[in-house]
Amino acid sequence: MTVASESKPLTGWKVLVPRGGPWGDRVAAALRAKGASPIVAPMINFAPTDDAPALDAALTQLAAGAFDWVTLTSATTVDVLSSQNAVIPPTTRVAAVGETTAAALAAAGYPVDLVPSEENSARGLLEEWTDATKGVIPLRVLTLRSEIAKPLLTEGLRRIGHDVHSVVAYRTVGVAVDERVVSDVAEGRVHAILVTSGSVAQQVQLQLGPVPETTLVACIGPQTAKDARAAGLRVDTIAAERSADALIESVVLVAINGGRASSEE
Repeated sequence: MTVASESKPLTGWKVLVPRGGPWGDRVAAALRAKGASPIVAPMINFAPTDDAPALDAALTQLAAGAFDWVTLTSATTVDVLSSQNAVIPPTTRVAAVGETTAAALAAAGYPVDLVPSEENSARGLLEEWTDATKGVIPLRVLTLRSEIAKPLLTEGLRRIGHDVHSVVAYRTVGVAVDERVVSDVAEGRVHAILVTSGSVAQQVQLQLGPVPETTLVACIGPQTAKDARAAGLRVDTIAAERSADALIESVVLVAINGGRASSEE
């Protein structure tokens, strides 16, 4: 790998960004500011849910103010809201499972009222839910999730006593990357790959695996790292926080240290 400079620690690094849209653009800009050459190559996209009428009905109810809260567990869910021109009224508060989802909401012009301060996950959101809602029970909550996501948040909120309406917002599908990207990775010309979800990890392994030992595989959080390993993907470094900035910083730390960070559980 190219030796990094102090002012531009990722100078000479080619970094694969596996998501497009506003999130991908923002991450690419942040990487350029660090001296890197980002390669934006979306590896997943969303496809319509198999139950479109249920989603349409839920979004109509949402716009009409039928829910006290709406929860979103991925940035892709935000993409679905944007594509549907969904309206979140001022009377409905918005909870995002993590910083990536919160950033996507802000970029799309939606408000964010709650993001877990500690663990960016459904579990973390549940742990902070009671304090954020001042213990009010029951609340009318709309939970939007992907087809493959486990309904941990929905089940947890129901156990607390809330009135939860859970709807599958989308299906995740893989997107084939350009052959040039495949060859660049195979021949070691990509210095780092950002892995932002279990679905991305699966596509990285499927389309680009086995990833060369000289290419850093950086995961956005412990759960993503766990999913990546389950998919057969090597994990070299894990962001200290589940955010895009922390993910980039984990790569910067490797560049500064002149080697690969150790893989942590």
